[in-house]
Amino acid sequence: MSNFDIITPDLPESVADATVVTWHKKVGDTVKRDEILVEIETDKVVLEVPALSDGVIETILQPEGSTVVSKQLLGKVSALASAGEVTKATVQNVEKTPADRHLGNLSSDATSDVLSPAIRRLLAEHELNPDEIKGTGVGGRITREDVELVVKQKAQQAEIAQASQPVKNNLNLDNRNEKRVPMTRLRKRIAERLLEAKNTTAMLTTFNEVDMQPIMSLRKRYAEKFEKQHGARLGFMSFYIKAVVEALKRYPEINASIDGDDIVYHNYFDISIAVSTPRGLVTPVVRNCDKLSMADIEKEIKALAEKGRDGKLTVEDLTGGNFTITNGGVFGSLMSTPIINPPQSAILGMHAIKDRPVAIDGEVVIRPMMYLALSYDHRLIDGRESVGFLVTVKELLEDPTRLLLEI
Repeated sequence: MSNFDIITPDLPESVADATVVTWHKKVGDTVKRDEILVEIETDKVVLEVPALSDGVIETILQPEGSTVVSKQLLGKVSALASAGEVTKATVQNVEKTPADRHLGNLSSDATSDVLSPAIRRLLAEHELNPDEIKGTGVGGRITREDVELVVKQKAQQAEIAQASQPVKNNLNLDNRNEKRVPMTRLRKRIAERLLEAKNTTAMLTTFNEVDMQPIMSLRKRYAEKFEKQHGARLGFMSFYIKAVVEALKRYPEINASIDGDDIVYHNYFDISIAVSTPRGLVTPVVRNCDKLSMADIEKEIKALAEKGRDGKLTVEDLTGGNFTITNGGVFGSLMSTPIINPPQSAILGMHAIKDRPVAIDGEVVIRPMMYLALSYDHRLIDGRESVGFLVTVKELLEDPTRLLLEI
């Protein structure tokens, strides 16, 4: 074992600072090599800081919620200290807690001798004065059981006091608590980009609908063989991406972006896929979709979705993308107006597939229908291109054979 500093990792080039989200260890805890000590959140990804070797957490200099920059010292791990012990310097460096205020009448030496770091944190959590607690440990030390007993007694006293208070009115005001928490960096970044899109683009949405019966029949016929041969489930998204790529080839303005007074046309097809994660909405990128088979697309989407769910997406996974597809139908959305993902110029919204009566060859029949919504930047894309693009996607989805023939 050896001493080492816990350092903020290098942040991505476009990220100025980050927030300490979670400490997985406390002062005095033992750590093993490669064990995750702390998680640092940027506005794009969560970075994990592992232990460089075995040791004991000696100090935590940046508590949860602190703003840090690249290469900043977060804390220290010592190989000399033993678990459960803390030096005088550690006590001085750890963030002051409510328990520290209660300990003002004790000398620092006495405090270190009587209270372990775990007990100090427990006292701070419940805002208790150590003078109120009779220690039953060795040498009169306060134990966790001593603190929990006092907390239980105080809770019982509070219940008795509340029960003895007269009822002032007949209104039921139970369960009306409020909770205030700071926005995560990702949520703040999402808010900024949504406002940016609303305020800096001439956004307009056009709609159409698709008869999904041909694709549903195709999936029903070949889903089992497809999964057996390729090791990936045949979903709707691979059809959507293939149809979008073919439509982008025909309408290059929708695959372009505005940069100042210039229009940047892209001759490649990187499609962003909106994915809902526990941390919020992210848009990882499936690159070179025109060169991928449907099986490759399904595998790539599955891998990105798993990384998003586990918080493992990297900056590279989220960087770039010329066009976005968002599928609100998985949550039951019937119709929506998606917001453009800048600097892209358009986004396609897919929705829930519902059986509806439609007229086909002069007869009313029930078909599985889905609404399409294309939001686009009217500064770059005119109505002819937007409607033509959406109609092309509709036609390709209603006759998926055309995806193979590229017609």
